[in-house]
Amino acid sequence: MMANKTKNIKWTIIGLILLGLIVVMGIASIYIDLIWFKSVQYITVFWKILLTKGVVMLFFAAFFFILSFLNLSFARRFAPDFQVEISQDEFERPEIQLYKSLQNIKVNKRLVFWFSLLVALFMGFSEGANWEKILIYLNRTSFGITDPVFNRDIGFYMFSLPFWEFVRNWLSFALTIITVVVGAIYILKKAVKYEYKKLIIETPVKVHLSLLIGLILILKSWQYWLNAFKILYSTRGVIFGAGYTAIHADLLALRVLMVVALICAALFFATARKENWKIPVLGLAVLIGVSILLGGIYPEIIHRAVVLPNESTKERPYILNNIEATRIAYGLDKIKEEEFPVKEEISFEDIEKNKETIGNIRLWDWSPIQQTLKQIQAIRLYYDFYSVDVDRYYFNGTYQQVIISPRELDKDKIPEKARTWVNEVLTYTHGYGVVVNPVNKISGEGLPELLIKDIPPVSSVNITITRPEIYYGEITKGYVVVKTKAKEFDYPKGDENVYSTYTGNGGVPVSSLWRRILFSIKYSNLQILLTTNFTPESRIMIYRNIQERVKKVAPFLSYDNDPYIVISKEGKLFWIQDAYTISNNYPYSTPFKGYLNYIRNSVKVIIDAYNGTMNFYIVDQKDPLVKVYQNIFPQLFKNFDQMPDDLKEHLRYPKDLFQIQAELYSTYHMLDADVFYNKEDYWNIPNEIYAENEIKVEPYYIVTKLPGHQREEFILMTPFTPSAKDNMIAWLAAKNDQPEYGNLIVYKFPKEKLIYGPMQIEARIDQDSEISQQLTLWGQKGSTVIRGNLLIIPIEKSIIYVEPLYLRAEKGQIPELKKVIVSNGSDVMMGNNLEEALEKLFARTFKEKEAVVTDEEKNLKDLVQEAAGYFENAQGFAREGDWAKYGEELKKLENTLNLLEEMSTRE
Repeated sequence: MMANKTKNIKWTIIGLILLGLIVVMGIASIYIDLIWFKSVQYITVFWKILLTKGVVMLFFAAFFFILSFLNLSFARRFAPDFQVEISQDEFERPEIQLYKSLQNIKVNKRLVFWFSLLVALFMGFSEGANWEKILIYLNRTSFGITDPVFNRDIGFYMFSLPFWEFVRNWLSFALTIITVVVGAIYILKKAVKYEYKKLIIETPVKVHLSLLIGLILILKSWQYWLNAFKILYSTRGVIFGAGYTAIHADLLALRVLMVVALICAALFFATARKENWKIPVLGLAVLIGVSILLGGIYPEIIHRAVVLPNESTKERPYILNNIEATRIAYGLDKIKEEEFPVKEEISFEDIEKNKETIGNIRLWDWSPIQQTLKQIQAIRLYYDFYSVDVDRYYFNGTYQQVIISPRELDKDKIPEKARTWVNEVLTYTHGYGVVVNPVNKISGEGLPELLIKDIPPVSSVNITITRPEIYYGEITKGYVVVKTKAKEFDYPKGDENVYSTYTGNGGVPVSSLWRRILFSIKYSNLQILLTTNFTPESRIMIYRNIQERVKKVAPFLSYDNDPYIVISKEGKLFWIQDAYTISNNYPYSTPFKGYLNYIRNSVKVIIDAYNGTMNFYIVDQKDPLVKVYQNIFPQLFKNFDQMPDDLKEHLRYPKDLFQIQAELYSTYHMLDADVFYNKEDYWNIPNEIYAENEIKVEPYYIVTKLPGHQREEFILMTPFTPSAKDNMIAWLAAKNDQPEYGNLIVYKFPKEKLIYGPMQIEARIDQDSEISQQLTLWGQKGSTVIRGNLLIIPIEKSIIYVEPLYLRAEKGQIPELKKVIVSNGSDVMMGNNLEEALEKLFARTFKEKEAVVTDEEKNLKDLVQEAAGYFENAQGFAREGDWAKYGEELKKLENTLNLLEEMSTRE
C-alpha cells in the first residue's frame, strides 16, 4: 500500500515537472516573439493577432461550455439512476456485468462540469486558427463587381461566405456532440428505452431531444442556403462554376431541401410534447428522400438528357461567365493585345540600330554561372552562392542587364572540427558581399567578366558596396549573437582572417538574466545562459532567413519563391521579396493547381541584409484583399510612394505570378464561348533543349525595345506555340521599369506567316553539320556539352534566336562559355561569342545574296563541276580528320546544290 502511494507521488511530481516545463516553454516562446516583434517595430501586429486568437478561443470555449453544461445538467436532472434486478443464474452474463458497471455511474454536477470544460477547451483552442477569417469578415470591403447568378458583390464570396460557413459548421458540430452525449446519457439511464415493442420517452426528455434535433435541422437548412451560393464553385460542368445543370437542377434541389429541413425542424418542435415520433421521423425520411432524388438523381437526368446532347449551346452563357471571372481574378483582363508586324528577314541594319538590346542578350544561364561562381568567387568553403538573379543597373551611364549573386555564409559547410557553439553563434555570423557580372560578357577563358567581385568587394563600375555584410539571407538559419567579447569573422585576407564587431541595430538585446534563461529554454542550449562572452550591448538575431522572417510578421500573405538582392545607391544591400494576396473563393474563376483562383502581387517587402528591418509596401491599391489587410493592420503597410526611388528602379515582375498568368492565358485568351468549348485556338508554352533534356521554356528577363517604343526596357517574356504545333504564334511580355511597371502585353504573330518556335530552332541546330560535328568532337574528348537556354529576342519587326553552349571538362566543375549560336530563322551560325556569331550570320547572308547574282551567269555544267569539287575536298578533309574544314566544304556544297535547284526551276 505504501509502495503504491510512493509510486503515485513520484508520477505526480514527474507530471507536475513536465507541466511546468510546457508552461515555461510556452511563456518563453510568447515573450521572445513579443520582444522580437517590438524590435522590428511591428508590435501592434503581434498584439492584434495574439489578442484576436485569445478572444476567439475564449469566446468559443465559453459558448460551448455554456451550451454543454446547460444541456448536460438538464439531462442529469431527468436521467434518474436505475437498478438492474439480477437473478443468480444471470449474474455471470457479460451484459449483466455491463449493467452492474452502469449502476455505478453517477452523472453528477462535477462530471458535467469537467466534461463540459475539457471539451470546451478543445473546441476553443481548435478555433484559434480561424482568427484571420474572423478579422477579414469584420474588416470586409466590396469589389465593385457582382456575380452573374445571384447579383451579389464578389466581396460576399471572398469575405462573408467563408465566415458564415465557419460559424455554421462550428455550431452544427457543437450541437451534434451535445446531442450525442445527451442521448447517450438518456439511453444509459433508461430515460429512453424500447420495451414491449414501443419506444418509451418521458415528456421532458422528448422535449429536450426534439429541441436539439430541431436546432440541428435549422442549421442544416442554413447549410443548404449557403451551399446555394457555393454552386458558383461547382465542378460538374465543362467549366469551373455553375453550369446549366447546377443552375437548373442543383440550385432547385438546394432551395427545396432548405424548406424541407425547416419543415422538419418545425415538426420536431410541434410534436415535442407528444408521445408519437412518427411525424418528425417521417419528415426526416422525406428530407433524405428529397436529397437523393433532387440532389443526386434529378441533376444527373438533366445533365444526360438535356445538357450532353447540346452541351456547347446549353453551356455557352456559363462558359462566358467562367472566362470573364477567370480573366479578372488572375489579372488577365489587363493584358493588352497587339499585332507583331513581322517582316520577312532581320537585317544587319536592324542589329546596328539596337546595339543596347544586343549588348544585353543574356548568355549566362543561372545554373552554369552559379557553378562557376562557386568555384572562382566562393573564396572559402563555408561561403555559398545560393541565389543567382537577373537585374539591371545604370553602370557609368549605360543601361546594363546583370547577374547578381550574394555570397552567403552556410554554417553546414564549416569543417566538423570547427563547429563549436562559439564558432557557429558568436564568430561565423554573416555572409559577405555580392558578385556582379554582365549577362553577355565572356573573358578569354570562357568565364564571366566580373564587375563587382572578391572580398572585400572590388568594383570596376560606379557603384561601391559600403555595407557588404549579410546577416539576413536565403540560407541563413539558426540564431547568432553579436556585440559580444568574441570577435566576428568578417572575411579572409591571405592566410589570415579579418575580424569585426557588429555596429547595427538588428536583433534583440540579451543582456538580462531573464532573457538569457528564456532563450536558453527556447533553443535548448545552456551555453546562452552560461557563456561569459556576452556584454551589456549583446544582441541575439533570430528568424534570420528572410522568408521565415516575413512570414512571421505577415503569415496571411503568400510569398514568391525567388527573393533577390539589390544594391542601393548608398552601397547597402537589400532583399526584395514579392508577396501575394491569394484566395480560392472567387466565384466562377478556374483554380490554378487546386489551391488558388485569385491572386495579386499587391505587396513588395524590402529587407535590410544588415539590420534585418522590413518594410511592407502596397504596390496595388486596387486589390480589395490587400485593402482588407490594411484595415486590419494599418501600421504594417506603407504606400508605394514611400519606397526609396533607387529601390523602385529594381522592382521586377515576379516569375511565379507571370508563369501562372501565362499558363492560364494560353486558354483564356479565347473570348468566344464556342472557340473556348472546342479549344480551337489553344496555346502551349513550348519546350526547348537544355543540356541534353527537353524541358518547358521558363519565362526570362531581357532588355529590348518593344514595337512602337522609343527606348529599351527590362521585360519578362515567354513565347507561345499553337496546340500540337511547334511554330511560334505569340509572346507575352511584362514591363518592369517605372512608370509602366506591371503592364502586360501579348504580341500576336500573323497566322499566315511561319515564325519558328524554340523546338524548330533546336532542330535546325541539330541538323547543322558544322555545329553537330563540333558537339560530337567535344563529346569524344570526354567533355560535357551543356546547351543553354534558347532565347527569343524581338528586334524591330523581326526575331533572332540565341543559344549559348557551355563546356565542362570531365574532371572539372567549372562550365565555360565556349560558343554562341544565333539564328534568324532561316540560317544558323555559331561563333566564339555573340558578336562573332552575328557577323557570321549576316556576312553569310550577304555573300549568299551576292553569290546568287554571280552564279546566275554560270551554266549548269560549271555548277555541277563546282559541286563535285566541293564533295571531293570534303572527303579529303574527312580522311585527314579536319572536321572544321570538312564542314565548310559541305556548306559550300549545300549552297551550290541550292543554286542548281533554283536554276533548274527557272529553266
